[in-house]
Parts: sequence; C-alpha cells; structure tokens
Amino acid sequence: MRVLAVVPARGGSAGVPLKNLALVGGVPLVTRAVRACLAAELVDQVVVSTDHDGIAATAREAGALIVERPAELSGATASSESAVLHALDALGADPEVVVLVQCTSAFIDPEDLSAAVRKVLDGEADSVVSGLPTHEFLWTAAGAGVNHDPAVRPRRQDREPQFRENGAFYVMRTAGFREHGHRFFGRTAVQPVPPQHAIEVDEPGDLELVRALAPFIDRPEPIDVDAVITDFDGVHTDDRAYVDSEGREMVLVSRSDGMGVSLLRRSGVKVLIMSTEHNPVVAARARKLGVPVLQGLADKRTVLRDWLHIEGLDPARVAYVGNDVNDLGPMGEVGWPVATPDAHPRVRAAARVVLTRNGGSGAVRELCDRVVAARPEPQAQPAAAGRARPRFGPVAIGDTLVGDGEPVYVIGEIGINHNGDLDIARRLIDVAADAGCQAVKFQKRTPAICVPEEQKGQIRQTPWGEMTYLEYKERTEFGRDEYAEIAKHCAERGLHWFASPWDVPSVEFLEEMDVLVHKVASAGVADHQLLRALAATGKPVILSTGMSTLSEIDAAVEILGTDRLIMMHATSTYPLPPEEANLRTITTLKERYGVPVGYSGHERGLQISLAAVTLGAVCVERHITLDRTMWGSDHAASLEPAGLEHLVRDIRIIEQAMGDGVKRVFPGEEAPKARLRRVTA
Repeated sequence: MRVLAVVPARGGSAGVPLKNLALVGGVPLVTRAVRACLAAELVDQVVVSTDHDGIAATAREAGALIVERPAELSGATASSESAVLHALDALGADPEVVVLVQCTSAFIDPEDLSAAVRKVLDGEADSVVSGLPTHEFLWTAAGAGVNHDPAVRPRRQDREPQFRENGAFYVMRTAGFREHGHRFFGRTAVQPVPPQHAIEVDEPGDLELVRALAPFIDRPEPIDVDAVITDFDGVHTDDRAYVDSEGREMVLVSRSDGMGVSLLRRSGVKVLIMSTEHNPVVAARARKLGVPVLQGLADKRTVLRDWLHIEGLDPARVAYVGNDVNDLGPMGEVGWPVATPDAHPRVRAAARVVLTRNGGSGAVRELCDRVVAARPEPQAQPAAAGRARPRFGPVAIGDTLVGDGEPVYVIGEIGINHNGDLDIARRLIDVAADAGCQAVKFQKRTPAICVPEEQKGQIRQTPWGEMTYLEYKERTEFGRDEYAEIAKHCAERGLHWFASPWDVPSVEFLEEMDVLVHKVASAGVADHQLLRALAATGKPVILSTGMSTLSEIDAAVEILGTDRLIMMHATSTYPLPPEEANLRTITTLKERYGVPVGYSGHERGLQISLAAVTLGAVCVERHITLDRTMWGSDHAASLEPAGLEHLVRDIRIIEQAMGDGVKRVFPGEEAPKARLRRVTA
C-alpha cells in the first residue's frame, strides 16, 4: 500500500450535533469524504477513525475500513494528527504517503486530492495543504494591515495570490509525519481548490449553505430505480393554484414532464402520483400523463407501503419526490428520497438527491431523464411465430403510450365519412378533439388497385350524380393537398392522425405524410404484400382482426412481429348485433399474442364499447359522423358528436372506477365508519 487516506469522524461536535452524519445532497458527510477518497486515482485504501457506531456503519457501507477510536482521542481537544497516528498504528501500516481528509468539506474533488498526492510522491513537497487562492486584504481588530501596507494598495493583477487553508485535506510523507508529529513539515506546498469546494461545515448556517449548493456542484448521477412516486403540488406544479370566478382551480405544469414520464414508462419504470388533496385537477393531469394516482391520503407512508407490497417492489429501488413536510414519511420508506430545490429545508435535508429544476418547471422531467439514463437499452423483440410469449408492454404512438395500465387511447374513425369534402373532415376532427379523443383515423386507397375489375364500370347513384363505381371512389379520395390540411388541423387541435392503407402505394403515400402509426383494416389481414410493406416502415401497427381466423392472424403476426404491434378485436358486421360482439376474445388475443389489445366497434350505442374497456381494451375505435342519416355506407353505424362525447366521458369514469387494487379506507368512508362501525372482542 503506497497511499492511505484517513478520515477522522468522531461522534461529538460542538457546532452541529452528529455533524459527520448530516446529509448534504442526500448523502452523509462521512460518506461524501469516503467516496471522494475512493474515487481519487492515487489513493489505495480509505480508513475512517471513529468512536460512533452509526458513523462506523455508514462509513463501512460506503467502502471504508473502520478503526475504533479510543475515548482519550475522541474528545473536543483531541487533535486530528492523533487520530491519524492511531490509525496507522492500529493497522500496522507504513504507507509512503498518508492523507488526512476532513468530513467538514462537503465538496472534495478526487482529482484535486490525487494532484496533491502526486506532489509528494514525485518529491515536489513533503506535505501539501488544500487552500483557496485569494487576493483578500486582511486586517487586525486594531485596524492594522496583516498582509498589506494600508498606505500602498496594489491592484489585484499586480499581486500574487495567497492561499487560505480550507481544511479539506492534508497530504504528508508518512515518515516525516511520524517524525514531526504534525501535518506541516519539510517543504510544504498548497493544492489550490475552487471557491465552491472551499466551504467548511462548522456551524448550522454552513450546513444550510452546502445543502443549497449541492444540486449545482454535485455531478448528476443516473438514478437506478424500478419505480418513481411523486407528490403533486410543488412537484408537478409550482405549488400555486389559479382560481376562476366560479371557484375552478387551474395549475401550472411543464409540458416537458409529459415526455419524461412517457420515456420512463416506455423503459419499464412504474410511475405513481400520491396526493393528500382530492382534486379533479390532479386526476386530470394523471390521466394526461397516463399514470395512476392515489388521492385524499391522510397517511401517505402507510399507503405507500401497501402499494409497494402489492407491486412487489423493493423499497430500496424506488424514488419518491416531495417538497413539503408531509412527504417526509414516504421519503423515509424508499432508497431514493428526492426533493425539489425549493422544498422545505427539512425535506432537502432528508433527500438523497436535490433536483435543480423547481416543480412546474421541469422537475419531473429532470428526474425522469436521470432514471432513464440508468436503464439498459431496450432489446429488439424478435418477430412472433404463431404463439408469442405474453409481453403486454405498452406501444408508443408519438408521445403517447398505448397498453395495459395506460389511459384508453380513443380513436375517432372518420374513414370515408368525409364524403370527399375537406370541410366535413375538418368538422369531424373538431368533433373528435372536443370529445376528448387522442386520434382520428382515415382510409387511404389507390382506387385503380383496390376496386375489383368487375366493379369498376358499375353505375352508381351518388350525391354528385350518376357515375361509375371507380369514378365515385376517386371522387371521395383525398390527395396530398387535403391530407396536408388534415395534418395541420389535427396538430392545431392536439390530435394524432393516421389512416388504413389498402394497398402498397398508399403505404408509401402515408410514409411521405410522416404518420406516426399505420392501421391494418380487417380486410387487409391476409394481404401479405401490404403487411410486409407496413412492417418495413418500422412504425407501430394497429391490426384489426375482424372476419379473420386465428391461423390468418398468426400469419399476419409472423410478418408484422410483436414489438410495435397493437391488435384490435373487431367483428365486421355493420351494424354489429350484441350476440356477435364476442368481447372475451380480447382476453384470448392478449394471451395468445402477448400484445396490447383494443376494440374496434361497429355497434349502435355505447354499452359494448364500454364493456370492452372493463375487459381490458387498451384502445377504442368508433366510426364518427356529423349525422347518421348522411349519404354513405358507414354513417349508419357511426357515433354522432353527442354520442362520442358520452363515450369518452364514460371511458374516463370507468378508468377511475377500476382503481389500483390497493384496499384501503377512503376519506368518504371515515364519517360512516366512525358512526356505524361496531367493534367487539
């Protein structure tokens, strides 16, 4: 052993009780000192000399050897040199260099430490002290200049810097240290350290100062956890509420948080929002983010324990983000307590990580990025052959996850109900947006390819007069200009848009329009040429399964793979009678193919679609129209605006009613429980 670092860390402290265990950036000061030493390239071994069991356990966990410090060397008058000499004797060690490292310095750069050690090893110095370069003028209490002549005040640039000893570390040649018995002997050199690293923690004010600086000085490290739990007010928001004249609340949130949560869930990390308040604003934001929420919690800590047990999570691999004192309980239950920078001082002190962004200004996104950084890169899933291993993972459509545990993805199927009229298409997009859908879908054909030869010349009566069937299909087909307007209007209304291509040129067209996802209509399940073209895009695919056998679906899945596949249970009868709905097929498809499964409905009314949601449908697609009496083949089996609005409303109510499976007493039960519950022995 060439270089030994000794960290004296006694239990007593006059200024700050148990100072060496005080948390800075969520990490005890003694741990920070040990980590700095272990990270220094030239330090071979780290020893902590202490008289306190708690400090010993913490230092041992950080990777240090422990030397029990005797009582006669642990008092307030005992010198640090005595602790170093005792450690050397206790270890029977005779390293070439010994380093005295003080816990009172929260920010020790391992590179500075190694640079100081190198000066001794290379013979440049016999001892080295860490110091802050300064051009300060010092005065005595009597008004006399200490390091300057008050009558002659040279400019800063004309003066060599002096160094203020900051107490972080002292590097000594061991033989000289033993000979002289103190840390300064022979040729003494200074290792400069930056001002932000030069603060010593001697008083409570110093501790608050380094805690405030920690988020800006500490290098952000990946946070390796399996679940992230957040408070709402002050974490997702800036802890303010805006109230209108009717008493409705609004809050400020960061859009970037949404993408962060999406990335988090896509990487397999569970996310939960917990709130002591019961507020529709919280529920609405949770739905938007696609995460479960527990509200109205009188005891967050107990509920958190139950949730972790139900989810089978190791608390040590869970992060909880809070900002106020009611978060201290759950923060104490997890391995990664996290605080926002403007959190209550007690919360910052309890945090292992203090973020740099405030609530409502990207705090959640910052945490998500650090958690995702610790996750392994996802491995590509092989294409399914016949039966696939159940996976049930969500599929990303743009910034939205579609799958089990996510909000139901509601698609307003415009299809060909626009009747070739761009204005009707825009109005239907507005209907879908106003109802709360996430997407609208069209159909895209190349009529010359899709219309069977025997039908092309058939005469049809249309609203535009008599024409052949081919002319009719071409008359109602949108081209690039119309779809550019559709894309623009959907973006303005916050909707995804895509289409069902019925032929390979239509796939190429939609790729040029840069759609987020492709849809396979039930009629295309056996069109393997079409499926291969869709698979080659690398985009997510939604596969409708109407009028298909399992063997036909197996063949389609073998081409498409399961990595980015969403299936839709469907029965291609227009309108759909209840006896043909066969909703339990949703479960059959999930178990057979291991992918998210939704429902594409053609029934009249809402009941069957709502039942599909309770059976686990992850998305619901319904044809929509301005008026069911309009001319065209699909209008009669479509929902009018009021029906679509009711469908989305009821789906969201069902999502809330399904709950999370955690059995607990809700706030509304407390009063009847107190009034009605009879307890007997």
